[in-house]
Amino acid sequence: MRRLCVFCGSSKGVDPRRRETARALGAALAERGVGLVYGGASIGLMGAVADGALAAGGEVIGVLPRALFQHEVAHQRLTALHETNGMHERKAMMAELSDGFIALPGGLGTLEELFEVWTWAQLGVHAKPIGLLNDGDFYSPLLRFLDHVGEAGFLRPGHRELLLVESEIGPLLQRLEEAAPRGGRRRLTPDQT
Repeated sequence: MRRLCVFCGSSKGVDPRRRETARALGAALAERGVGLVYGGASIGLMGAVADGALAAGGEVIGVLPRALFQHEVAHQRLTALHETNGMHERKAMMAELSDGFIALPGGLGTLEELFEVWTWAQLGVHAKPIGLLNDGDFYSPLLRFLDHVGEAGFLRPGHRELLLVESEIGPLLQRLEEAAPRGGRRRLTPDQT
């Protein structure tokens, strides 16, 4: 994998360990020679994951809609920062630049991004691996709900297994690497997003 897209909050949350985990993930990516693609902000967990990667000498590519440049304070020290016209273009560009995805703790935007790339995988739009870092059991209630969705007949086991879940960075990165397609990246076209 050349690059991983990380979805996470523009807020830092109430637990300071979340920020430490985000920095550690950024550093772990850089140490493995894997570039980071993320939402482009300098604040919250987004800023922490970028700062961790940058401090370890990694490539960091931000993608930020024009309307959020002032609101989310665009990170000024990135390898590259792409400005988009809106959220749909942002998500499509982040997916195009990446070979896989990881969700850290976050709010509605993070959940929406995670579920969209997961839906794309279910529909065969891409074959890129999707990871969920269940740091400190943050996502455990969601995972229980997903089990309920499956038991109710609305989520097939094969589709549930597309989401790789680990509580630690190293094992999650290993599983993503093992699940990455070996034949190159499938290009996402606008009509597929």
